[in-house]
Amino acid sequence: MSRSPVAPVRSWPEDVRARYRAAGYWTDETFAAFIEDRTSRFAGNLAVAGQDAAGTPQRWSYAELGERARAAAARLRGAGVEPGDRVVVALPNITEYLEVVLGLFRLGALPVFALPTHRELELTQFCVLADAAALVVAVGADRVDHRALYDTVSAQVADRGVEPPVLIDVGTWASEAADTAEGDPGVRRDDEKGPGAEAVLGVEVVPLPDMGAEETAFLQLSGGTTGVAKLIPRTAADYLYSVRASAEICGLDASTRALIVLPAAHNFPMSSPGILGVLHTGGAVVLARDPSPRTAFRLIAEHGVTDVALVPPLAQAWISAAQRRRPDLSTLRTVQVGGARLADSVAPAVREVLGARLQQVFGMAEGLVNYTRADDPDEVVFTTQGRPISPDDEIRIVDAADRDVPEGAEGSLLTCGPYTIRGYYGSPQADADSFTADGYYRTGDLVRRLPSGHLIVTGRDSDLINRGGEKVSTEELEGFALTHPAVLDAVAVGVPDAYLGERVVLVARTESDAERPDLVGHLRAAGLATYKVPDDIVFLDELPATHVGKNSRRELRRLLATTLAPQAVPQPAAPSKEHR
Repeated sequence: MSRSPVAPVRSWPEDVRARYRAAGYWTDETFAAFIEDRTSRFAGNLAVAGQDAAGTPQRWSYAELGERARAAAARLRGAGVEPGDRVVVALPNITEYLEVVLGLFRLGALPVFALPTHRELELTQFCVLADAAALVVAVGADRVDHRALYDTVSAQVADRGVEPPVLIDVGTWASEAADTAEGDPGVRRDDEKGPGAEAVLGVEVVPLPDMGAEETAFLQLSGGTTGVAKLIPRTAADYLYSVRASAEICGLDASTRALIVLPAAHNFPMSSPGILGVLHTGGAVVLARDPSPRTAFRLIAEHGVTDVALVPPLAQAWISAAQRRRPDLSTLRTVQVGGARLADSVAPAVREVLGARLQQVFGMAEGLVNYTRADDPDEVVFTTQGRPISPDDEIRIVDAADRDVPEGAEGSLLTCGPYTIRGYYGSPQADADSFTADGYYRTGDLVRRLPSGHLIVTGRDSDLINRGGEKVSTEELEGFALTHPAVLDAVAVGVPDAYLGERVVLVARTESDAERPDLVGHLRAAGLATYKVPDDIVFLDELPATHVGKNSRRELRRLLATTLAPQAVPQPAAPSKEHR
């Protein structure tokens, strides 16, 4: 069975494309060309420091990173991956992550960015939606039984009439490279394989892909509200503009040492300015296997880290730990905080305790990114979530009828611009739900806008819970809760939390005399990602309703904040790491 071609997507109108090209936002640089240029231009600079899947420390120059990307492209092709194929990448923050992603770009295949916390439910969705040719994991890199997980995913994908992906285990790559290095690598040129088909790390280099900068180059995941994953198609033209502009706004250069503690697959640590912004400017990426203050503080001192991106819960944890331990953070210049609203009262402590400049970031994987600037006054930095990257980022703030609200009033955020998508991958219904007829993306965020253009995020207007930066679909959670035979009805809501921003509370209706079911165990057994499992579960005989008889989330939030709070059954909070 052959893989389907890359699906067409609803894109920018041609006159808009021409305007973005004329403005210099969009260029002809592809991701493959980006890799080749930067690894050559900064060949002698340190590019990556981190651990591989086996836990062995690694330090690669740009030249070595380029070599490894070319070798990874050949390995992937040898596993059956072809240009245009979609490949689900579910790796932690290990050095193989960069090998795989850059190798896929080098091959002309499309990464589909998953999280290492995703399980069979999510991975099956991604493989089916993308018609994925391969699933990339690192067996042994964590406590997950990836072989069993793959068997389950393959069976479920086949049940849906889609050819299962092949399994690619990068946990073996380090030992394979070592074995090759000990022998004769046999570096040679084979003109029959095309230009540049020379052996690197013992494998042939594939030719650069025949791919334009405005073609779909990779797929990110949307937090969505439907419970069904949506894939976000990104091009080199739109995405690299965001990377270049972000790197400039954030002041990155060859001296930058950026610590990546959030999952590398997310938009925030990837491009705001993230990994790609650092590689664009010749700086170094430092990968952390976990985001704990103990690990991070050690890496900051060891590598002279200058920049780091955090979500609010992590920022608070770092501040608390730094107050107790007083670590050496003297090299740290900038702490970005995004993914959820940072409490105004916490913001000053970033500078006071961590000794670094705070930069607030607000954005979404679909596009729009906002930053506070280095010359913004403290009041703006501490209380707003920044202003857009581009002068061509168009912002509308509207009421429930899509009418523009008065300046300064709260409303729903709509946006379009040179790096905000116009449609999802293979999902016309999602396009209809998430975009206006004239191309504005409905972000689901409630905001106010200051005269300066800075945005203040005040909440969500969709049934999406923002748990410390992780987006949890209420519909998805409710649907799985209702599969338990003892549950008659279920409503998931987000309630304020000083640490997470919002906690996930599942309110379930059961028979009054029924034994309370183990919903946590039920949801975990369903294959739900850990961060989606409720923090609290409340059982009720009846759920509050609106005047038309629907379950009232608003009333539940009110009740949970007061009288029902003591009835909650606490569940261990999973560490939250997502930007958007």
